[in-house]
Amino acid sequence: MTKYNRIFRVADNRRPSPGYSLIRLQSDESLPPMVPGQFVSVRVDGVQHTFLRRPFSIHNVDADDRALELLIQVVGEGSARIAALQPGDSVDMIFPLGNGFTTDIAPASEVLLTGGGAGIAPLLFLGKELRQRGIVPTFLLGGRSAANLIRMDAFEAVGRLCCTTEDGSMGERGFVTQHSILQDRRFDFIYTCGPRPMMAAVAAYARRTGSPCEVSLENTMACGIGACLCCVEDTRQGHQCVCTAGPVFNIEQLKW
Repeated sequence: MTKYNRIFRVADNRRPSPGYSLIRLQSDESLPPMVPGQFVSVRVDGVQHTFLRRPFSIHNVDADDRALELLIQVVGEGSARIAALQPGDSVDMIFPLGNGFTTDIAPASEVLLTGGGAGIAPLLFLGKELRQRGIVPTFLLGGRSAANLIRMDAFEAVGRLCCTTEDGSMGERGFVTQHSILQDRRFDFIYTCGPRPMMAAVAAYARRTGSPCEVSLENTMACGIGACLCCVEDTRQGHQCVCTAGPVFNIEQLKW
């Protein structure tokens, strides 16, 4: 898929929860095809010690408005600078990068999209794509507390919504893999993105139930094009760059 280096304009920047920003970026040109699970690489301007671009999953796409959205969790100086952008600011971005989720599945399939923390970012775009294909997705989203569960209204508008919190402040108490829905239903396909321990637990559940499963890895992707080797993952096919061979992998490709 062709990659583009384009200047976007910040159309909106909201704070859905402390430590997160939802940024809407608009282009003067029509957007190229993009698939759920792909990511963008954003140049960080105005920060003295930040030289490398920052990768972010594509959260949502509005092709009619020539806009896409990024859900950003502030974890360091680079992401903090991007999260502080104001409407009208310019953003230099390379996109779309990587390979996305499998979406060519039967319309009647029962699918589960599970995520935690910033790992929920690619799941909204994925859920919308599946809905367009006649599939009503089930979202299973987890966080430490209710404050960590963001954009729940957007997910609920697309499919069935289940959630867990470690402190029990929203949904069921515990981790996503402890939610009762996993005891009540078998899924035809499972997708997950979030902290590695969570994804490993979801992958183990998928293997036990015989459900195909894809994970979106969050290895450090500094260049986005496979040149820096920062994001290498030891897979069953050998060492592969997550930014080019992934970030989405079938669990059968992985050693965990």
